[in-house]
Amino acid sequence: MDKPEVVLGVSGGIAAYKACELLRRLTESGHDVRVVPTGSALHFVGEATWSALSGNPVSTEVWESVHEVPHVRIGQAADLVVVAPATADLLAKAAHGLADDLLTNTLLTARCPVIFAPAMHTEMWEHPATQENVATLRRRGAVVIEPAVGRLTGVDTGKGRLPEPAEIFDVCRRVLTRGAAGAEGQDMAGLHVVVSAGGTREPLDPVRFLGNRSSGKQGYALARTAVARGARVTLVAANTTGLPDPAGVDVVPVGTAVQLREAVLKAAADADAVVMAAAVADFRPAHYAEGKIKKKDGADPEPVALVRNPDVLAEISADRARSGQVIVGFAAETDDVLVNGRAKLERKGCDLLVVNEVGERKTFGSDANEAVVLGADGSETPVPLGPKEALAEIVWDLVSRRVR
Repeated sequence: MDKPEVVLGVSGGIAAYKACELLRRLTESGHDVRVVPTGSALHFVGEATWSALSGNPVSTEVWESVHEVPHVRIGQAADLVVVAPATADLLAKAAHGLADDLLTNTLLTARCPVIFAPAMHTEMWEHPATQENVATLRRRGAVVIEPAVGRLTGVDTGKGRLPEPAEIFDVCRRVLTRGAAGAEGQDMAGLHVVVSAGGTREPLDPVRFLGNRSSGKQGYALARTAVARGARVTLVAANTTGLPDPAGVDVVPVGTAVQLREAVLKAAADADAVVMAAAVADFRPAHYAEGKIKKKDGADPEPVALVRNPDVLAEISADRARSGQVIVGFAAETDDVLVNGRAKLERKGCDLLVVNEVGERKTFGSDANEAVVLGADGSETPVPLGPKEALAEIVWDLVSRRVR
């Protein structure tokens, strides 16, 4: 089989060195990669490095190898174009159709999926001009990955950091997988979706808490898949330590059910869909002990009184932030799975409910899942055992139809 042809565009930012790792992942996974840096990018990483790592010639100018018409042919032949890092200048040129070097010419001729991974200082990312340019590119179907939050150049910290190469590669892989669908591959472009993931923890004292076994893997799969389909994603993550932040996702860390409720309500205000994949505790201790609860010799422990936590799924289903908003819940059941799932769907008032059987060795912490997606319209969509991203794709298929 022919190798998928990927164009890796690199613009002139300090994060250009991270693109070397992205290039390595692309080539080692069987892609034929052509690196097209801007002239300023070569101040950070030299031409010899890109050529050696990719195994292909490197050029920045339209005047080199003119007989091959590179400013047209490179974009025409590509299965994917990814620009990492994408500076504010590069985003502006792409949004306005400027073409003053080989990379910007390639972007104009490409008819394949295009991914931009921005990296810049926070003030530049938040500037209205940059945000307008990003909105324009997304409206045209490009995937613009949200930058990460973290250390920038010098002592500065904030939003604008290039996401980790492994996460950018994951977006590339998913976009390429959907590339055969053409424009339909970006069926969620322009949508804002909110996903909750992980499991809440309700503190009993400074040491102990009431919690559950949810790892957050299904919620993260939903977030990553939505990004690859063009959506802007907010991920409310409850105690998902150990899972890397998905590229292109705004991650809001929370701990308790009350904190999760506040974060979801805030993010859902302008969302087209909300998917509640997190395992939210139904109860919390009525009293929090300021000091560690001690074991007393010969005495039984005091009973732990519990109070109800807010029912976030029922609340956002009953009081939707905007007309047409699609709400999806998850139901973890141990017996009478479909019967209990149907009852919960009616009780919660959501549009879709993903029902799966859970147990000590089922679903929680696993990389695979098996479920039935129940619809308020009476539909049932079985999802056989498989990777959690496969379930995520089906959930977004069902959501996308309802939103559109």
